[in-house]
Amino acid sequence: MTETVEAASPTTPTFRSDVTVELVKHSASDRDVLWAARVSTAGEHSLDELQKDPERSRGLINYLMRDRHGSPFEHNSMTFFVSAPIFVFREFHRHRVGFSYNEESGRYRELEPVFYVPGQDRKLVQEGRPGKYVFVEGSPEQHKLVTETMEESYRRSYAAYQEMLAAGVAREVARATLPVGLFSSMYATCNARSLMHFLGLRTKHELAKVPSFPQREIEMVAEKMEAEWAKLMPLTHAAFNANGRVSP
Repeated sequence: MTETVEAASPTTPTFRSDVTVELVKHSASDRDVLWAARVSTAGEHSLDELQKDPERSRGLINYLMRDRHGSPFEHNSMTFFVSAPIFVFREFHRHRVGFSYNEESGRYRELEPVFYVPGQDRKLVQEGRPGKYVFVEGSPEQHKLVTETMEESYRRSYAAYQEMLAAGVAREVARATLPVGLFSSMYATCNARSLMHFLGLRTKHELAKVPSFPQREIEMVAEKMEAEWAKLMPLTHAAFNANGRVSP
């Protein structure tokens, strides 16, 4: 006997444990650091760096990073399209210097029922006191509780949202019932210097001179952004790691 599977309606919630990051546009390379740095001594001849292999100037990039001459790392641009839970964006938007944002609006569009539920690899239990705590694995029972409770809460809140919209309530009012676990999307544009500052705070890395303790969900976004940046500016990325992952 063939089982009939009912097609999901447009209002059926979808649950995700991942985030997505897409590099949609960029003007960024290690050469950008070099011509910006060398204008101080070479003037208009610094444009010659555009035709040279940046590998020849690996030492200069490392020197700039080590001694924190930061402005040459600002003459580039990367635009990312990020899809993540709203609570991630609330942390993201604390990074204001060197970042520009445009996020989808619940005033102007009906928000899609896509919600965040932690995956099995997400550590659930916090141990210790503020400033000196660690996260450890949750039990199967805790993971089951989190999954079932979140999914039920999301279904109820989205049903309430739909009910208000159907009754003619404005989107900007009805959205108040939706939780911060709802997925949103935004464009985030930054330069390498501002991205390095973001990574220094939002990733936990063995090479970091200054320890950081980011929430895992924003760290997932940061790791994907870093992977894209490392392809564009490998020498700068290597110098960042070699000098303790501190933004110059």
